[in-house]
Amino acid sequence: MNNYQHIFFDLDHTLWDFNKNSRETLEELFEIYSLKNYGIEAFEDFVKTYKIVNDLKWDQYRKGEITKEVLRATRFYDTLLRFEIDHPELAAEIDQEYILRSPQKTNLFPHALEVLGYLSEKYALHIITNGFTEVQDIKMTKSGLKPFFTHEITSEIAGVNKPDPVIFRYAMQKAGAKRKESIMIGDNLQVDCVGARRVGMDQVYFNPDKVPHQEKLTFEIANLGELKTLF
Repeated sequence: MNNYQHIFFDLDHTLWDFNKNSRETLEELFEIYSLKNYGIEAFEDFVKTYKIVNDLKWDQYRKGEITKEVLRATRFYDTLLRFEIDHPELAAEIDQEYILRSPQKTNLFPHALEVLGYLSEKYALHIITNGFTEVQDIKMTKSGLKPFFTHEITSEIAGVNKPDPVIFRYAMQKAGAKRKESIMIGDNLQVDCVGARRVGMDQVYFNPDKVPHQEKLTFEIANLGELKTLF
């Protein structure tokens, strides 16, 4: 463990509780825009459908199949279409309000701040995220994460998305870190951990749901508090 000098974290679903924060925001928007009046009877149906559409859009974005602009222009529009609501203006308004509200949420995974305080005394900490730069910066500031990190590398800054090797190399170069001195912590098995492994970085798979898999990884944890034992 003493060989590590730089720890790279994913942000969404690893430190910042994306699902909880997103759900709170969507619940607010469901009421603000009176979506029941458009025929969406239950919030649970809305949030379930949005998650399916949004996950698909982000997968396409990570693969370079769509742009940021297309992702934002279509995720709520396509969600509404599944309820037979063809209303591009409404979809655009919801997306704009989502972008304003969601990053303001401050729900983190248990022990996040405690663990970052512990690690920051021993290691240089950095973020590597596929999220949009302006949004991720707000998330980190509002939730109290920002002071712990030296560099915040987004896919927009690097020009490619994880798991492309370029973003990991770019982050290490930016941090002045060598591969053997670096370790990546993230919740996405392929995007964070396998991606890091391909460039020679060690990995910590954050797997709170204990999803079974066959990948050979450096470490695996189910709770961020376990990092205090690893490091």
